[in-house]
Amino acid sequence: MNRIRSIAAVMLAAGLALAMTAFAALAASEFEGVWAVKDSKDRPFEITLSAGGKATSTQEKAKDGTWKEEGGAAVISWTTGWTTKIIKEGDHYIKTVYKKGVPLDGPPTNKSDAVKK
Repeated sequence: MNRIRSIAAVMLAAGLALAMTAFAALAASEFEGVWAVKDSKDRPFEITLSAGGKATSTQEKAKDGTWKEEGGAAVISWTTGWTTKIIKEGDHYIKTVYKKGVPLDGPPTNKSDAVKK
């Protein structure tokens, strides 16, 4: 009887651990949502980062892409080949943009504040 209780306790603990891991994987990223940003001519537009890694934009040139969280930043790969990063700096967020082929540790083509709506 004690053996059955021990096995049941181990199974229960394993089930709880599995459920907690699954829940953590489904938890929303701080980057999911709609971001108000500006282009290189200071014109406002929005970037939407959806669960599942889909990115969309209201900007004409880069409307669709994918995103993932890397090193504390949202890294967005647009179908145009350009890349956008949204990262927290101090108490606010910054958006940086990189031309196709430019490394993300190089100088950005554009930089603006990013405000989550």
